[in-house]
Amino acid sequence: MKSMASYLLAIFMVMFWIFRIIVAFTASMGIDIGFVPMNMNMEIILLFVTIPCVILVVKRKLTGAIIYLITYGMYFGVDLYSIVTGIMAGTTTLVDYARAFVSFVGVVIPIAVFFNLLIDKNRMAHPVDKKTDWFYNNEEFDRKLDSRADKNQYKNY
Repeated sequence: MKSMASYLLAIFMVMFWIFRIIVAFTASMGIDIGFVPMNMNMEIILLFVTIPCVILVVKRKLTGAIIYLITYGMYFGVDLYSIVTGIMAGTTTLVDYARAFVSFVGVVIPIAVFFNLLIDKNRMAHPVDKKTDWFYNNEEFDRKLDSRADKNQYKNY
């Protein structure tokens, strides 16, 4: 991970995961914080699936981003679609708007992570290292050979 966007997306992944842990825990304890999981069993499965996805994304593996996008897209995308259709019909409450916001964040973060890894894969094929490329790609520092270079100047007596 060389770019600030990669670090920020990994941090947002972990923060959203922690938020979902808090939501699942408070829902199981019966505490009302304004956010409720759509399906508690799927929520817990999704929390455990997220752990290897975060590790794979930090290691810059595309499979982690694909699994993360598919699982979160299926879980939060369906809910976001149902809430948007409810908003269009005019049958929503304030709790639905909070769920819509959380579902929107749950869909946007995996899409951003996926596209960040796609763009980064292209850069990894042709890496640029600023610490050494200034020397090797600069003709000013190429070795100038003089008349004595690579000649054996030692005489055998």
